[in-house]
Amino acid sequence: MTSRGTFSDEPLSPAGRLFIDPKTDVVIHCIAVSKNPIDLDVAKTALKSSVMVQHPRFCSLLVRDENGFEHWRRTELDIDRHFIVIKNRLNKSGKFVGENETQGFDDDDGDGDGEGAVNQYVADLSVSSPLSMDKPLWELHLLKAHNCVVFRIHHALGDGFSLMSMLMAGSEKVDVPAAVPPIKTEGIKSGKRRDWFWLLSLLWGVFKMVRYTLVFVLEFVVRSLFVCDRKTVISGGEGIEFWPRKLATAKFLLEDMKEVKRAIPNTTINDVLLAMVSSGLSRYLEHRTPNALHEGLRLTGVAMVNVRANPRLQELSKVIEKNSKARWGNKFGATLIPVFHHKGGNNPLQYLKRAKVMNDKKKHSMEAYFTYKIRDLVMTLLGPKYVCLLYYKLLCNTTFTISNFVGPLEHITLAGHPVSNIKFNTSSLPQAISMHMLSYAGRVEMQLLVAKDIIPDPEFLAKCFQDALLEMKMAAIETNKA
Repeated sequence: MTSRGTFSDEPLSPAGRLFIDPKTDVVIHCIAVSKNPIDLDVAKTALKSSVMVQHPRFCSLLVRDENGFEHWRRTELDIDRHFIVIKNRLNKSGKFVGENETQGFDDDDGDGDGEGAVNQYVADLSVSSPLSMDKPLWELHLLKAHNCVVFRIHHALGDGFSLMSMLMAGSEKVDVPAAVPPIKTEGIKSGKRRDWFWLLSLLWGVFKMVRYTLVFVLEFVVRSLFVCDRKTVISGGEGIEFWPRKLATAKFLLEDMKEVKRAIPNTTINDVLLAMVSSGLSRYLEHRTPNALHEGLRLTGVAMVNVRANPRLQELSKVIEKNSKARWGNKFGATLIPVFHHKGGNNPLQYLKRAKVMNDKKKHSMEAYFTYKIRDLVMTLLGPKYVCLLYYKLLCNTTFTISNFVGPLEHITLAGHPVSNIKFNTSSLPQAISMHMLSYAGRVEMQLLVAKDIIPDPEFLAKCFQDALLEMKMAAIETNKA
């Protein structure tokens, strides 16, 4: 929408301008499944009084002034225009079926009515249904027959951190857990020897930070310009974002990940995730192209990392404060996540050891912060066109996108409806596979959005990830017993 700018308009952030370019246009999809049938009137009433519709971003149009600059402009919000109600059932292909039809209807999973049908509905949205620019950039799709709500929110409104804070602000806990007693800690005794050790550790840490930051930022720039992954059966490329999609869900227990984590000291859940992805992709590639890929072949992923001073989820009131360290918006940098193809060995925990080594290097670098600053610098000097080309080229040169968010720790309700599970993904990218993981009440679900002409069997790919975790869990149990 083109219009003359006004003094009340708020300019779009650099990251927001990135996400509205046709090549890098991204919509976030959040799927929430209710345990009970959803009452439309109750849902509308709750939404009208929610913090979401009171937030300026969700009540503003995206407009361009006569100079081509984008702004947010406040407007009257018509809730009914944002509600899309689907009453009919969907089959596995995402198509509507009649009341008496059951053929092709997926009702074999215990977590929601027709998960495969809902997944395909969202997969179709990810390619062919951009958000309308004549209203604020969000929608709510209510799939009544599946007790499911699909939130569609443009990435220009905010990143995953902001939107998760919004979700938490609009929800209530089903059970209030007992308070956790504080942990007593002993003070560190001072001394000259300990002071010297602390100083040497600090200098060594600074050296590693500078070294790894230079290496990883240089690699990021090179990957964005001309170096690309070797082509495999799961590789994407320019134009792949327009290809039809399929969506599958891999399911895990958080306790299984913790069991694996305990097998190696100082390991994190992110280390387990990276090991699981490396092992799962190796399994899938070996299934599709047996003995065709050499040992140690690198596949590169792109992860968006929160660069706020306070990276933990905060109350919404703190997120929208002007001087908050956890400010609303798109505050993220990009980091490259390399995984390596290895054929199955005797010890599946080798994947975890390799993942830990790589993640430890990433944690000692400031790669995400510098890529965030590079993006803003290029935006200021050259404009959004060149930033979009840079990011688009980066996605074409890599194999997958991955993200991981910590969701609610306990079961929650939305508009009085108890939520059985939550998962999210984004609209299609030039890569053939995107992986988005969210934890909720002790369970973890990974959404796998794939180009179906390149990866026709995402359900098998999901099983590869699940089997990889179970195999590492069994090895970890044996290790922990020893």
